[in-house]
Amino acid sequence: MGGLFGAALRRDCVIDVYFGVDYHSHLGTRCGGMAFYDSRTGFSREIHDIENTPFRTAFENDLHELHGNLGIGCISDSDPQPLLVRSHHGVYAICTVGVVNNAEELIEKYMSTNGCHLMAMDTGKENSVELVAALIDRKDTIVEGIKFAQEVIEGTMAILIMKEDCLIAARDKVGRLPILIGKSSDGMCVSFESFAYQKLGFSDVRNLGPGQIVKVTPDGYETLAEHTGGMKICAFLWSYYGYPNSNYEGVNVEQMRNRNGRIIARNDIESGCLPDVDCIAGVPDSGIPHAIGYANECGIPFSRPLVKYTPTWPRSFMPADQSVRNRIAKMKQIPVPELIKNKKLLFVDDSIVRGTQMHETVDFLYENGASEVHVRSACPPIMYSCKYLNFSRGNSDMELIARRGVQQLEGNIGQQHLEEYANPKTERGCALRKCIASELKLTSLEYQTIDGLLEAIGIPEKYICTYCWTGKE
Repeated sequence: MGGLFGAALRRDCVIDVYFGVDYHSHLGTRCGGMAFYDSRTGFSREIHDIENTPFRTAFENDLHELHGNLGIGCISDSDPQPLLVRSHHGVYAICTVGVVNNAEELIEKYMSTNGCHLMAMDTGKENSVELVAALIDRKDTIVEGIKFAQEVIEGTMAILIMKEDCLIAARDKVGRLPILIGKSSDGMCVSFESFAYQKLGFSDVRNLGPGQIVKVTPDGYETLAEHTGGMKICAFLWSYYGYPNSNYEGVNVEQMRNRNGRIIARNDIESGCLPDVDCIAGVPDSGIPHAIGYANECGIPFSRPLVKYTPTWPRSFMPADQSVRNRIAKMKQIPVPELIKNKKLLFVDDSIVRGTQMHETVDFLYENGASEVHVRSACPPIMYSCKYLNFSRGNSDMELIARRGVQQLEGNIGQQHLEEYANPKTERGCALRKCIASELKLTSLEYQTIDGLLEAIGIPEKYICTYCWTGKE
């Protein structure tokens, strides 16, 4: 994923952007960067690797050298950014959040003639931010260029640009990701997360609509392109990515997760699946509010038999190497043996993707003396790798535990009945849950339904992207 923040103030904005970007650290772990414009000294920029160093620590020694009343920054799980670009649009800084799935096609079609080129990174791969900038620069104006880039890119692309006199922010064309505008007595800001600017003294102004492009100055904002409608915001912003005090389209993350847990418990009670357990627990951290909702609904005590050791392992999905991530996920879960030994436990997790971390957690609980481990997933079975953002992305859908379970049960024939397998009320859905429970050594396993998830979010289904569960655009 990734996050972005920008400020246009009537004073120096470096500290605001520094803290504003830092408040997006939960959204990415690979690199961070900031760029500023000062009327006396021009553009300045810093980018650092943050895989093993928090953003705030990585940049604190740079603050005295950075100046400007305009600034942008980002946390990125993909490419180093912001980039500084010089073109017929002048000099500008750009950062993006999203995924370009057809980069090779775009390079072949638009960059392979007339001497065009892109700088290759160490891996030989293009920087997707530079590709976006190159697409923007093919048009006469930045606004036309942004529209063009978002039209030809297959995937998702939110864009934040800083020129010498303003910021230009563009939400992706179907609004899978949020972009918000805030205001203070000193000027304006642009942010992925609402709480990031609220902590800095800014108040809410508006959410950008899908495809909307705005110009932001210290004195306000101006719409350069109206929103296109047809929003499909990512449901995982509430289930997994979002910080507890984040709000997307007016719906708070913590409240949604609590409601979601209540609905899962309600479903268990109505279907007779509520197990006899000693306590309800959440897989830290995003599973905890789901678990609290579940416990409150069913009346079984909430407990914390697992805690996350955050002083040295504060982030949940770093570094890039999967095997190292799995090792870290195991290392940072610290048991409370007195709450585990000889106990029957029910854990709620935000989702089960590949099953690797859940397998580690369950083994860990049994090693510490648990007598039973029941699991509830706050999302339906994930049947399709995300092609719009980085969540659940992999080399093959067969990396997903649900798809592997279908293959184990019925082979290729089963892959034609994914909708049935995702439905817990069908024979195939029941068989899949038992198959996955067996693989993960669970006493029982249940998933939230798609209807229950949408009820918890509280936004009509037509505005929510559910592709990873349904395979529908």
